Amino acid sequence: MNDKISSLEELYARLLPALKAKQSELHKDHMIYITPKDIWHYFRVNKWNQVVNLTLFDMVEDILNTNNEEIDLFVRKHKERKMQEESEA
Repeated sequence: MNDKISSLEELYARLLPALKAKQSELHKDHMIYITPKDIWHYFRVNKWNQVVNLTLFDMVEDILNTNNEEIDLFVRKHKERKMQEESEA
């Protein structure tokens, strides 16, 4: 099977079940403010931005096996920065 993914939106849709599974795991750890889009953003910025020949399998594995605290720290910092920028505007 050689399904080519032609856009980031399509890739996000294909990864959404894994992103939602990770969100559920994070919510069980009381990180209820983290959304699938937050998890997606974490990986796009921190893990996948310069990797070549990344497979869908690799991406799902990253999502399901990354330490929850790493994602939490990134999301909290990102949300704090965003709130600070909005308050300064």
